[in-house]
Amino acid sequence: MINFLVRASLGAIAIGAPAAYAQDAAEPIIIVTGKGLDQTKSDPAYGSVEIDRARLTSEASGRIENILADVAGFQQFRRSDSRSANPSAQGATLRALGGNASSRTLILLDGVPQADPFFGYIPFSAITPERLSSVRVTRGGGNGAFGAGAVAGTIELNSATRTDLPDASLSAFYGSDNARELSAGLTKDLGAGFVSLSGRWDRGDGFFTAPAASRQPSDVRAAYESWSSGLRAVAPLADGVEMQFRGLLYQDNRTLRFAGADSSSEGQDASIRIVSQGRWQIDALAYLQARNFTNIVISATSLRKTLDQRNTPSTGLGGKIEVRPPVGDAHPLRVGADIRLADGELFEDAYSQVTGLVTARRNAGGRSANFGMFAENDWNLGALTLTGGLRADRWTIRNGFFAERSANGSVVRDDNFADRASWETSARVGVLYAPRDAFALRAAVYTGFRLPTLNELYRPFTVFPVTTRANAALNVEKLRGAEAGFDLRPAKGISFGATLFYNRLNDAIANITIATNLRQRGNVDAVVAKGLELSGEAIFGQVALSGSYAYSDSKVRASGSASALNGLSPAQSPRHAANANVRWTPDVGTIFSATVRYVGAQFEDDLESNILPAALTVDGFAQIPLTRHVALTGRVENIFNEAVVTRKVDNSIDLGTPRILWIGLKFTKK
Repeated sequence: MINFLVRASLGAIAIGAPAAYAQDAAEPIIIVTGKGLDQTKSDPAYGSVEIDRARLTSEASGRIENILADVAGFQQFRRSDSRSANPSAQGATLRALGGNASSRTLILLDGVPQADPFFGYIPFSAITPERLSSVRVTRGGGNGAFGAGAVAGTIELNSATRTDLPDASLSAFYGSDNARELSAGLTKDLGAGFVSLSGRWDRGDGFFTAPAASRQPSDVRAAYESWSSGLRAVAPLADGVEMQFRGLLYQDNRTLRFAGADSSSEGQDASIRIVSQGRWQIDALAYLQARNFTNIVISATSLRKTLDQRNTPSTGLGGKIEVRPPVGDAHPLRVGADIRLADGELFEDAYSQVTGLVTARRNAGGRSANFGMFAENDWNLGALTLTGGLRADRWTIRNGFFAERSANGSVVRDDNFADRASWETSARVGVLYAPRDAFALRAAVYTGFRLPTLNELYRPFTVFPVTTRANAALNVEKLRGAEAGFDLRPAKGISFGATLFYNRLNDAIANITIATNLRQRGNVDAVVAKGLELSGEAIFGQVALSGSYAYSDSKVRASGSASALNGLSPAQSPRHAANANVRWTPDVGTIFSATVRYVGAQFEDDLESNILPAALTVDGFAQIPLTRHVALTGRVENIFNEAVVTRKVDNSIDLGTPRILWIGLKFTKK
C-alpha cells in the first residue's frame, strides 16, 4: 500500500509540472488551490456553521472531535475523546439522534466519507486539525449531493491549502501523565503545484478512568499511543483544472481500564480527485480505504480475558462525479452520481473465565453497496431563493454470515443470511428569503436514509458485563424532517442564527435490553427529535467571541417487543448542550483563548436505568512568539478538573479526561 501511495503521488507531481506550464514571461502563471468546488453558495436554505483555521489551530486538546463540539448538538456515542474511548464507540451524530455507536452524521474529508467501512465509527485520532483549512457543519438530514447516510447532518472537512501551509513546521509538547506529542510537516512547490508531507505521533500513560473512591488494584491507566502520516499532492492538468491526491497511513492503540484490555485500529487510505473550475464545473473523485480493528475484553470479576476480537479487516471503495453545467447564475444546477462499496469480517475467540481456555471461535461478515444518482437546482428570484434536490439510491446487503465453532472445531452455528436489495428515494426542498444583506429567513424539509453497518448486522460485542447481540435482519433507517430559522448580521463582525427543527427517524437502530446484562440491536418504530439551535459570533478588533446552544427533546416511539422503550429518551442523548469560545490575538502569532463547554444529563442505556450527570468544562490555550519562527505554547484541558462521567452501569463508572497541562514549542517557516 505504501508503494502505491508513493507511486501515485510521484505521478501526480510529474503531471503537475509539464513543459507547457513553465513559468516564463510568455505564459501566465497557473495557480492551484487544492480546493473542491465552492460549497458556500450551495444549499442556501440549509443553515450551516463554519469553523475557521484560527479555531482549528488553537484547541487545548489538539483533537478534532473536541473542536467539532463547538457546534452544539454534535456528539459521539460517549463523552470520551480518542485517547480513552473504544474506537468502535466513536460514531458521530447531531440533534440527539443517538442510541448506538454508529455515525448518523456524514463526515467527509475533501469529499471522501471517513466512516469506517465495517463499524461506521470515525478515526478521529488520524484527522489532524492543523492539516485542515476549515470545517462546515450542516445540521439536519437530507442526503442531497453529499451522499447517503446524512440523516443527522453533514460535516465537511477541507484540507489546508497552499496558502495555509508553511514550508516547514514542527511542534513538540509534553503534558500531564507523561504525555508526549510530536507533529511535523513539509510543503514544497513543484512546478505549478505543490506536495505536502505530514506526520503526527502522540502517546501518554493516561489517567485512571475509575473514580478514586471505587478504584481497585486491578485498575490501570488508560494508556494510548497513535501515529499518522499523510501525503497530499496538487497539480494542474489544464487551465482551471487540477488533480488532487491524498494518502493516509495511521495506527492507534489504547488500553481501557484493565491490564490487557487493549484495542487497536489502523488504516491505509488513498484518494484521487479531479476538479474543474471552468465554465463546466466538474468534481470527480475515487477513493480506497483499508481498515482493521482489534479489541480484548477483560472480565471485571475474574480479570481474565473473556473475548479476543483479534482481527476485523474491512475495505471501503467508492467514488463520485458531480457536474455543474453553465445554466446561468440564476439557476445553479448540480447533477451526478456516487457509489460506495464496503466489505468486512470479524475473527474472534471467546474464553472461559474459569479456565482461561478458548470456548468458541467465531467468524462473521458481509458486504454492502450503495449507488446513488442526484440532481439539485436553485432558483434565484431576487431576494427569494428556492432550492430543491432529489436522489435515487440502489442499495444491497449480501453475503452475510455468522459461523461459530467450539474449541475442538465442531460446528455450533453456521448461518448464511439472505441477500437484500431495494431502492430508496430522498428529497430536499428549501426556501431562503433575504430582503437585506443583514437578515435572512430560511425553511427546509427533507428526507434521508442510512443503511445498517456491517457491525450492526453481524458483530456482537461486550462492554463488561453487558453483551449486545447483532441482528442481520435490521431495516434501513429513514428520516423525515423540517426546520425553519433566521440569520441576522446587525453590524460588521456580528452574526446570530436560530433554527427550530423537527426530525423523525423511522426504524431507528438501537441497542435494546432483552434480559439482565443482555441487549440486541433492533429497530424501534422511531426516534423523534425536536428542538432549538442558537449560534452567534462577534468580532471586536483583536477579540473574537463565538458560541452555540442546542435544546433537543428526543423521544423513542416503540411498540411490540420494544414497547418498554416507548416515550423514553434515546441512550446517550442529552437535552441541553452549549459552548462558548473567546480568542484574543493582540499581535501576529500571539493567541490567548478559552473554551467553555456544557453537556446536559443523559441516560446510559435504553431503559433509563443509569444517568450520566451534566458536566461543565473549561479549556485554555496560549501562544506567544519567541522568535520569528518559534512560539511557546501552553494548553490546559479541563482547567477545574470536572468529573465527566462517560459510562455508568449500576456502581461501575468510567470518567473522561481530567485536568491535563501541556507545554510545548512550535516552529514554522514560511
